[in-house]
This record gives sequence, structure tokens and C-alpha cells, in this order.
Amino acid sequence: MSILITGGAGYIGSHTVRYFLEQNEDVVVIDNLQSGHRNAVNIEHFYENDIRDQEALDRIFKRHDIEAVIHFAANSLVGESMKKPFEYYHNNVYGMMCLLNVMKDNNVNKIVFSSTAATYGEPMNIPIQEEDETNPTNTYGETKLAMEKMMKWFEQGYDIKYVSLRYFNAAGAHRSGAIGEDHNPETHLIPLILQVPLGKRDRIYMFGDDYSTIDGTCVRDYIHVMDLASAHYLSLEYLRSNHSSNIFNLGNGNGYSVKEVIDVARKVTNHTIPAEVKERRAGDPAVLIASSEKAKNVIGWSPKFDSLEKIIADAWNWHVNNPEGYTQKFSKESVRGAST
Repeated sequence: MSILITGGAGYIGSHTVRYFLEQNEDVVVIDNLQSGHRNAVNIEHFYENDIRDQEALDRIFKRHDIEAVIHFAANSLVGESMKKPFEYYHNNVYGMMCLLNVMKDNNVNKIVFSSTAATYGEPMNIPIQEEDETNPTNTYGETKLAMEKMMKWFEQGYDIKYVSLRYFNAAGAHRSGAIGEDHNPETHLIPLILQVPLGKRDRIYMFGDDYSTIDGTCVRDYIHVMDLASAHYLSLEYLRSNHSSNIFNLGNGNGYSVKEVIDVARKVTNHTIPAEVKERRAGDPAVLIASSEKAKNVIGWSPKFDSLEKIIADAWNWHVNNPEGYTQKFSKESVRGAST
């Protein structure tokens, strides 16, 4: 039987595909390539389809005897979600409805969902725990929360078990440097910082240095993308063992300020990386740190690459060898073939 990974050509999706292949799983990928990269997925069974096309999705399920789904396919830019709420609800929420409907029709009863810390909104407690209030402050987080609630009701109606993984700031790249992070536009701090030593920008901006933190800049929890990938695999194994549905936070449990991230990047790249302070951005919480104790205790997950220096070093390895990202066509590995 096969594991279907939706959105498998995206940043976290492609690294999860790589991890599952390393565990000798039979993997099928579907991605509409709206933001993903075909070059990121070295796999035979790849379908350039949209999960909202239920007829095409149903054919994939029947062709490959799907056992379970790892679901990444979604729009995920916070700022964009505030300007395009229709697109986010249609792609994320309606897309989830289509996927769950096809799963129901094909008697597939296991799904691991890529959720987000944005479901919590402004945190009431640090570190954030799964039982804390969910009150999203943006459309993106609201759609992800709606998707979680949809899975809850589909479980009640159709016995589809799920694990929802709420994770924090994904960063880093596969140790081989063959795949990495390539967004357009780029909004994540670490790749933005690394654009300075790559010569793509002359400085990095820090939005606010007057927060109630160790150095005045915002503090975030960074997690290596391969640690996220392993959590999806452990969640699948958890569901395979007939456990009940569950929700887990994923983070290192350690916070790093923007200044600390820049300092580590300077060390890794041996570049000065000029930084300039700008005004605060609206809606930026001072501190976001996850408690991952539940994931450690229940599914046996623990981050292996929890050093910020390791995370940035792996990211730098990807960026320095692929300065134009995936536009350097098939620069690292050839693709074995694509299914249509």
C-alpha cells in the first residue's frame, strides 16, 4: 500500500517525502505546483493535480491503493491570507473537504495534518501547550483551525483518525543539500538573512527592538525541517497502531531572538550581515515558544537537530550551492519520472 503526500513538492512536504523514502515507504505525491517545485521531488509517482479536483484525486486513490494521507497542500502566507481570504478558504478549507470526502469514499481512515502554531493566535502562556485557547489572529490560522475541526467531525461521522501537528518556525534543509527552502516571495527570517551573504540584499531588517525580551527583538522557536519530517512519520506509526486521534505541538522548546539568529548566521557564513532596526510590525507577538512534551511522551518524538547553528548551517549549505533555488533545473538530482 502507498502513502499519499499532498503538497509534497513544497518545502516541508518535499523533505517529508525524502524522509518517508528513507524509511522504505511507497510514496505517491500530488501537488498543483502553485508554490511547490517539481525538482524538489525525486519520485516516480508524481501527479500535478489539485486536491479540489475530486475525480482526479479519486483515480489516484484507486490506482495506488492508498493506506494513509500526509496532508500539506495549502496556502500558507499570513499577510496574503488577510488580503485574499476567499482564496485561503477555498484552497485550504474546501480542499480539505474534498480530500476527506475522497478518503471516505475509498475507505482510507488515517491522515496526518500539517497544522500551525497560528491556530493559537496571541499566546496566553509560554511555552504554548496543546490545551491552550485557540483564537487565530489571521485568516491563515483560522483556516487551519477550521481544517482541524473538520477532521474531528469526519472522525465522528466516518471514523477517519487524524493527527494534527501544530508546528512553529521550520528552517534548515536536508543534510545532502539536494533540497531546501525556496519561496517566492520569501518571508521566513533565516533564508532572508542568508540572502545578504548571497548578495541578494544589502542588509536584514529587524522589526522592533523594544520588546520585553532578552535583547528587545522578537523570540521564536525554530525547528529543523527534518525533525518535522520525522514527526510526520512517527504520527503515521501512531495511527497505524490504532491509537485515537490527537494534536501535538512541534518545536524545540527553546526561543531565539532575531538578533541571536543573525549572530549565528554571521558565524556560519563568515559574513558581517548588516542589520537595521525598523518599526514593529502589527500583530507580532514578543515570544512564541512551543511545549513539545506531549509529542515526546506520546509518539516518542524528540528533535535531533535542535542546535540553531546546525539548522542555519544546513540551510546555508542548500542556499550557497543553489543560490537561484530550484530554477537551476535538475542541478542536484535527476527525476526518475512523472505519472500523469
